[in-house]
Amino acid sequence: MNLNQLIILVFGLLVTSGVEAESIRKEKPNYIVIFCDDLGYGDLGSFGHPTIRTPNLDKMAEEGQKWTNFYVSSSVCTPSRAGIMTGRLPIRNGMCSDNHRVIFPESKGGLPESEITFAKILSDHGYNTACIGKWHLGHEPQFLPTSHGFDYFYGLKYSNDMDRDPNIDYWKSCRHPKQEYFQISLYRNHEIVQEQAIQTELTKNYTKEAIAYIEKNKDKPFALYLAHAMPHVPLFRSDEFEGTSKRGRYGDVIEELDWSVGQVLKALRDNGLEKKTLVVFTSDNGPWLMFQSHGGSAGLLSGGKGSTYEGGMRVPTVFWGPGIVEPGVVMEMGSTLDLFPTFCALSGIDLPQDRIYDGSDLSPLLQGGHEPVRNEIIYYRGTKIYAVRKGKYKAHFLTKSGYGGDPLVVHETPLLYDLEVDPAERFDVASEHPDIIEEIKTFVDAHRSTLKPVTNQLDLY
Repeated sequence: MNLNQLIILVFGLLVTSGVEAESIRKEKPNYIVIFCDDLGYGDLGSFGHPTIRTPNLDKMAEEGQKWTNFYVSSSVCTPSRAGIMTGRLPIRNGMCSDNHRVIFPESKGGLPESEITFAKILSDHGYNTACIGKWHLGHEPQFLPTSHGFDYFYGLKYSNDMDRDPNIDYWKSCRHPKQEYFQISLYRNHEIVQEQAIQTELTKNYTKEAIAYIEKNKDKPFALYLAHAMPHVPLFRSDEFEGTSKRGRYGDVIEELDWSVGQVLKALRDNGLEKKTLVVFTSDNGPWLMFQSHGGSAGLLSGGKGSTYEGGMRVPTVFWGPGIVEPGVVMEMGSTLDLFPTFCALSGIDLPQDRIYDGSDLSPLLQGGHEPVRNEIIYYRGTKIYAVRKGKYKAHFLTKSGYGGDPLVVHETPLLYDLEVDPAERFDVASEHPDIIEEIKTFVDAHRSTLKPVTNQLDLY
């Protein structure tokens, strides 16, 4: 082989290699969202819990990105799920209310058919989609997952504490749970597969369904929304995890969820999908503190589920995807509202232009960047703005505990906290930064100007 032939050969190999690399880069990634229910900021080993073992999630955080400032769109279930599905604040589609905080079995409303979910837009661009687990965005046929872009549904229509035997006190049923107390049904698409869902098997069954789905769809792009029932009360775990945790029943439940995550990641590796799948692990809101040891922990954060303190809306979050995610700890702000635009960006899909989105594309941060992609978080409770974070500062206009009889407090001068210095919200610095408060008020006014009246779905009965 002469020199010219060698040069041509090498050039050809480089071009071929470049084409292959570009092809891999442009390949549509798969998406898996693992969504827990009422998991607290401090409930994982990697987020500081001293007696709950979460080795799979800890490894996931080490191999991927641990996000320390990641938020949800609401501190309770239904509006939070509307946010992650649509990339829009629930105030924009009527999925929040000052009278009914979530959808109940008697509710007639749900996520409007006009809304576009991340499943719908991905499905329209060649993805297979599945919802495995809890839905809670309306249980009438027009509101179910299969009416909102999901090709497959296996799970519960709403929370696992609903459809309770009316003769059993609610507090007793959740603090001392028994299978027979709850009549909630388990569905596959529109068919009931268990009239009375066996709750000790839910985490295990969801995991089996998720693995089967991954294996079935390994040769085409897919999006899987795996929304666990746990650790929402009543707490149930399988026999294999009963009594395994030093943290008691709640710890057992979390350790089984950690096992589930390990099984899902193993399935990706076994099927050669780990380098083309983005996995997001997070929670719908903070811990339900009123249930004491049956509820979780917000760690150093104040408040919990139902409140607009940090513990109610800042949640433990991990992004994982070798080749997609640059490992590290991310301290910039993110939100479940951001998943919709992020998935679209990574898949080369343009966002619809006929509506306002409240999410931002996180892909620059996932790929190792350090410039913030969002600078504000709005803390809605029902239809009211209770607080706003802008940069490192958070202003509380209204305060109230998540659950309880304490009165709503209106702050004529908003409370102001520097969350980088004081994430526990203990030291009010409002008197030192009146300019920051004015900036935040201006932002709130601008946001409110974008809102339009909609039908309140949670008040339809």
